Amino acid sequence: VQLQASGGGSVQAGDSLRVSCAISERTSSPYDVGWFRQAPGKEPEFVAATNWSGGSTYYADIVKGRFTISRDNVKNTVDLQMNSLKPEDTAVYYCAALRSRSYYSISTYQLPDSYDYWGQGTQVTVSS
Repeated sequence: VQLQASGGGSVQAGDSLRVSCAISERTSSPYDVGWFRQAPGKEPEFVAATNWSGGSTYYADIVKGRFTISRDNVKNTVDLQMNSLKPEDTAVYYCAALRSRSYYSISTYQLPDSYDYWGQGTQVTVSS
């Protein structure tokens, strides 16, 4: 499984941006997908996650109400719509995938080590 993140860019505070994660192949095993971000000198930070169907979504408190994760299993993409962006949202955004299990909780999705596959990241820069 390969993931390709795209859609990053430079915007002003208050603007919106949509980043997308393309999953390279369909498999017989469904995958849940998460978005993380990493600012320079900081640890990777959980942003949002969705289960394989898109029926369950999870968010970090700091983005709740501003960011929306969605997936299209026909196109094999998972998007992160980011609204009301702030300078502190500046980071490289990564998408990651893990085999879907019904017993996962948000604590599973929050841990980078839970994920089996990672994309290469896309830079998001928000200026004040």
